[in-house]
Amino acid sequence: MQPLTIAFLIYPDVTQLDFSGPAQVLSRLGASSMHFVWKCREPVATDSGFSILPTATFDEVGHADILCVPGGFGCVDVMEDARALAWVREVGSGAQWVTSVCTGSLILGAAGLLRGYRATSHWDWRDQLALFGAEPVEERVVFDRNRVTGGGVTAGIDFALALTAAIRGEEHAKAVQLGLEYDPHPPFVSGTPRSAEPAIVERVRERTRAIAPDREARIRAVAEGSQTQ
Repeated sequence: MQPLTIAFLIYPDVTQLDFSGPAQVLSRLGASSMHFVWKCREPVATDSGFSILPTATFDEVGHADILCVPGGFGCVDVMEDARALAWVREVGSGAQWVTSVCTGSLILGAAGLLRGYRATSHWDWRDQLALFGAEPVEERVVFDRNRVTGGGVTAGIDFALALTAAIRGEEHAKAVQLGLEYDPHPPFVSGTPRSAEPAIVERVRERTRAIAPDREARIRAVAEGSQTQ
């Protein structure tokens, strides 16, 4: 069994389920080591009101077999952070698998790692992938060569199981799924804009606009800046 190194980028205002869900699944790949990486080892505040401790810094992890970039409202700050993008670009350029969950794909895009690739993201942010030369796809998990992107938040579990199957085989992935008793039966039919009531969709969009009113302008500025470099 080939040993693997897995590196998750974490950052302030990251959505914790974006990385903790996939991390739980990928920790069962076997023969693997996992790092949660940021600029320093100080606690990093998630968007859930609690903090986590990075296990390594950018200077300590310069290579990984699997790079995974989670999303969160802090993603735009990361996209504007030259040091963070440089690390993503460096590790991603040598990784066997370059992956993301939710709006983490926009960080990959800002690092220049999705140009010419099909990719997905959270439904309310997905179209902005086109600003970075990616082809937005309305799917829960998207494979394009060695790029694997997951949709919003909970799609990270599906993404990680699909990646596990690609690396260790379907039987291994099925065993992981059973071990985690991953058999979702959501209480409501409201998990996508297609199935949710229009008023609920607008309510979610209003919340996003309230939290990040300037997100589109900032993302567009990052994209325009990357084209001039």
